[in-house]
Amino acid sequence: MALAIQQSQEYEGNEFWRWSVWISGTAEELGSVDHVLYILDPTFHNPVRRISDRTTNFRLDTSGWGTFTIHANIVYRDGHETP
Repeated sequence: MALAIQQSQEYEGNEFWRWSVWISGTAEELGSVDHVLYILDPTFHNPVRRISDRTTNFRLDTSGWGTFTIHANIVYRDGHETP
C-alpha cells in the first residue's frame, strides 16, 4: 500500500466547514515519515501547517469558510520529500 491522503468534513451551515486531513498507509510506511506540510488556501492565517504527530497519522483538524483544495508535502526521515 502506498501512502494516501484521507479526509473528512462536516458542514456546519452558512458555508462553514469543520474538516480533517491525514495520511494513511502501513505502519512501516508511516514510520518512515518525519512530518507532513499541509498547504491551505492563502486566506488562512498560517496557511502552511507542519504536523509531526505520527500517533494521529499526521492529522490536521481545523475549520473554515467555503471549500478549497489542500496540498500536502510528505517529508521523510531520510530527508527526501514528495509533493
